[in-house]
Amino acid sequence: MKKALIVWGGWDGHEPEQVAGVFAGLLREAQFEVEVANTLEAFADGEKLLGLDLIVPVWTMGEISQELVNNVSAAVQNGTGLAGCHGGMCDSFRTNVDWQFMTGGQWVAHPGNDGVQYTVEICQSSSPLTAGMEDFDVTSEQYYLHVDPAVEVLATTRFPVVQGPHATNKAVDMPVVWTKRWGQGRVYYNSLGHHADIVELPPVKELMRRGLLWAAEGKQEASANPKQTAGAGYSGMADSQL
Repeated sequence: MKKALIVWGGWDGHEPEQVAGVFAGLLREAQFEVEVANTLEAFADGEKLLGLDLIVPVWTMGEISQELVNNVSAAVQNGTGLAGCHGGMCDSFRTNVDWQFMTGGQWVAHPGNDGVQYTVEICQSSSPLTAGMEDFDVTSEQYYLHVDPAVEVLATTRFPVVQGPHATNKAVDMPVVWTKRWGQGRVYYNSLGHHADIVELPPVKELMRRGLLWAAEGKQEASANPKQTAGAGYSGMADSQL
């Protein structure tokens, strides 16, 4: 049985407990053993994290010690999957660049705030994560992110929809869903999910279900290729080294 750890907390406005509950339900339906924690100290046991198939952060605008980030990073480098959504993964720890490097992006704005109607466009791809999925409209926050150019983009949204200082630039297609690798680990992100009701929307929930399961499958892949496993790997840079 695969093992997953969901860690929720941070800003209550993103309904972290409720979103964590949705993810826990999806994983239990897929026969995962799921642990749900509401403290970052859940990342303190590095050996335990190494034994997991999946880590799901649901934590917005917090502070985290470098040691805890290093523990998560080491686990992911060695095959543990990392998957999450919205600010719960890519606006978690604004002062920790190692977290941002690992997850593939960082939120910087949502022009128009909540209640913006926009289209999520599924990219033409051979990825099973989007097979059979169609473009859909959503009314929520539209995330503008700084994104790692190494990610594989699976869905986008067009900016600008709402006027603002960004609108004088040319139109841009902003990634909404992406995957990347961190060592041997699989990383999945979906920028949708401002509230639990958005996560519950059928296309959003299906994208998240697929992403969670895909990320968790990386552990088996890493075990089959131990020579390529990250080992000690990259563990961040302390302030004294900057």
